[in-house]
Amino acid sequence: MAKATGLGGVFLRARDPKGLAAWYAEHLGLPVKDWGGVVFVWDECAAPEGHGVTVWSLFPADTEYFGEGEQEAMLNFRVDDLDVLLEELAAKGVWVDPKRQDEANGRFGWIRDGEGNRVELWEPR
Repeated sequence: MAKATGLGGVFLRARDPKGLAAWYAEHLGLPVKDWGGVVFVWDECAAPEGHGVTVWSLFPADTEYFGEGEQEAMLNFRVDDLDVLLEELAAKGVWVDPKRQDEANGRFGWIRDGEGNRVELWEPR
């Protein structure tokens, strides 16, 4: 069975993404990059290749990336086989977005959890 292998990222809405990123940099010491987020690098054995990253990033308050509604945050789970997992979830009656995204850092798909929250699934390259 396909499964999630770790948390790939945490994404939050913000009324002022740059201002809030600066607040986190100042108050928590987060090393915010020019693109507005932080990449936490880890090397635990949970990743098949022995290493991975967790991304923290802020999105504008009016973003549509989290789907419809007032969802304030979206979880991103790293998965080992996106296509198989999405097929298995759909077979169990889970809502699966038909859209897929293929980028240099991997492939993405989306589902809704048991309360209707949009969740991003990421299969790294």
